[in-house]
Amino acid sequence: MEKPFILHMLTTAKNLSPFDVNMAMDAGWVSAIPYTNIEASEIQGLVQDAIFSRSAKNLKRTSIFIGGRDTKQAMDMLKIAKRSMIPPFEVSVFADPSGAFTTAAGMVAAVEHELAQKFNTTLEGKNVLALGGTGPVGQAAAVIAAKAGANVRIIGRQLEKAQHTADLCNNEFGEGKTNILAGADADKGEYIKTADIVFATGAAGIELLSAELIASAPQLKVAADVNAVPPSGISGIDAMSNGTPIKGSISGAVGIGALAIGNVKYQAQNLLLKRMINCEKPVYLHFEHAFDVAREYIESTTQS
Repeated sequence: MEKPFILHMLTTAKNLSPFDVNMAMDAGWVSAIPYTNIEASEIQGLVQDAIFSRSAKNLKRTSIFIGGRDTKQAMDMLKIAKRSMIPPFEVSVFADPSGAFTTAAGMVAAVEHELAQKFNTTLEGKNVLALGGTGPVGQAAAVIAAKAGANVRIIGRQLEKAQHTADLCNNEFGEGKTNILAGADADKGEYIKTADIVFATGAAGIELLSAELIASAPQLKVAADVNAVPPSGISGIDAMSNGTPIKGSISGAVGIGALAIGNVKYQAQNLLLKRMINCEKPVYLHFEHAFDVAREYIESTTQS
């Protein structure tokens, strides 16, 4: 008798995200077992309980998902989980705190696609503003874009917090390959003059980029907003926007809204959850892998 597919789902939060549970079950996991209020010190014990309860052969039907709300914490837990494996007793692990890694991956991949299709260019050397970028999605998007060659500046209401976030991204996730800068929201009127790309990743229902600022952006090419709650995070972009020209842009910029980003995010998370089911050897998945599959998904839909 074949063992059922079991996904052990760990979160530091009070509750496990119902979104992630639905995604896991729809991807083919038979059981999605929640573990809440988890601390980093508990990871090794949980991982080793999971790996030693099945034969090495049946461990292919076991994996671990790491949620929570903090990017560094999730990545630290992923590293601890990997160190806790005792080959051949080893399982796959996928970190996606608050869906931030797959959301950021979907946004950056969609922006990259619009740059290629509408402007015949890439992320390399482009100036990116991550508005409201101190949260999990902003952090992940900043690192993904910076690793793809963009010049990224995280914008926050408080410069000190934005600087702390930029340092975190460079030191914890950048692997010495990023130089993400910080900026204050009060100065975005100056930054927008040289911006090619804008990510709006702040709290829902708050406008981060006004029509006036869009009209003052001479080289803006693509703006993406993850907010689906009115008002839009970026003026002129609604949730349905998908490479749609932004009204009032003097540079011919196009916008990408939350539903277009969300579709790519959904596909990326689904594909990574399925990868853990189908892989022959254990994999350890995070924002970089999410970006890879988001790119592949967009490429496949373009070709078809």
